[in-house]
Amino acid sequence: MKKILLIIVFLAGITLNAQYQASDGTMMDKIVAIVGNEIITLSDVNAQVAIMMQSDKSLDFNNKELRKKVIDAMINEKLIVTKAIEDSIVVSDDEINQGWEEFLANAVRYYGSEKRIEDIYGMSIQRMKNDRKDDIRKQLLAKNLFREKFGNLKISPREIEEFYNSYKDSIPEIPDQVELYHIVKNINASKALEEDVVNLAVKVRDSLLAGGDFADFAKRYSKDPGSANSGGEFGWSMRGRLVKEFENVAFSLLKGEISKPVKSPFGYHLIQTLDKNKDSVRTRHILFRVGTSDEDKELIKTTLKDLKLRVEKGESFEDLAKKNSDEKETQGFGGSLGKFPISQIPASIKDEIEKLKEGGVSDPKPYGQEPKPSFHIMYKKRIIPAHKANLKDDYKELEQFATQNKQSKATSEWIEKLRKDMYWEIKND
Repeated sequence: MKKILLIIVFLAGITLNAQYQASDGTMMDKIVAIVGNEIITLSDVNAQVAIMMQSDKSLDFNNKELRKKVIDAMINEKLIVTKAIEDSIVVSDDEINQGWEEFLANAVRYYGSEKRIEDIYGMSIQRMKNDRKDDIRKQLLAKNLFREKFGNLKISPREIEEFYNSYKDSIPEIPDQVELYHIVKNINASKALEEDVVNLAVKVRDSLLAGGDFADFAKRYSKDPGSANSGGEFGWSMRGRLVKEFENVAFSLLKGEISKPVKSPFGYHLIQTLDKNKDSVRTRHILFRVGTSDEDKELIKTTLKDLKLRVEKGESFEDLAKKNSDEKETQGFGGSLGKFPISQIPASIKDEIEKLKEGGVSDPKPYGQEPKPSFHIMYKKRIIPAHKANLKDDYKELEQFATQNKQSKATSEWIEKLRKDMYWEIKND
């Protein structure tokens, strides 16, 4: 990405000013700052300013104050990385590979294919991987150091109250909000449909063992949109990052071995382990989802309609959610989704929520596909008018504000100490 931005900057006639001619006739990039063994070049600064201008068209590229802030921020970033190296913070090759795989997977989801990515970036995937490795390593060094220093930062009720008393006049007004809850029910396929899926997976495995191309079969059969187009490639995964059913089998397979159908909450997988070590495994897979019949869907919708009727007759939605919802993340909180600014209600549920009265429950609606297809009903508990934040009604929001404020202060103090203790220099010539 950095190289692409530099090309854009060059076309605008900018990077010409960032270079000078050495005595042997070659063009050299001007050094504007040194941090330990790292350098910051004028073209680095130009590229960062160009990024900022993409978000804010009012910025002036030549504004001295803006450029000073950019240089200071870049110095801080390099101080953190240098400190991480000094403190022997470790980033393994597996973590770097995983960082690359996550970047690539996200890029494929965004752009549609690796070919499209290559066209946009103007280079091969392999070259991009080689170019990004050092950047990924530095990002992970900084991330791991921050986790070590500030990951366990706690805030007490007293600190929250002190923050509120100190900043209550400047804390932004809490906008109009709606408090939402839901009950989720997964659709469970009939035994006959599940058997059909398993039989298909077995047939595909037999074809693979007979010499079929795994990548081709993944593109044809896999129902995992994140990996199907890349031949089922999952890349490197650290132990503990995959669902346990998948992970246990992946680590048990020999290199190149293809598993029998493995059941997980997502469906049935054919897993091939491409490489592994003690802590990480590189895999690819073909996912066969267990389809659901119309009868299965109607059964779940009827269950949710019955729950809606019970609420309308006076039962507590939150109690019913605790007993009946299949979504573990919200079940224990009575199905609470939290409070949403009305202007920021997700588009997927906006119309439905606006139709409901306070205390109203929606009809069953499709909810999601991961890990299983599901339906849900939503409960609009109350609308909270815009108001000045207070400890009684907005404790969670104030806790978040106070925690961020404490982290910001701790980080600033720490970086100032790094600036005093470590070598850095701005080159003014």
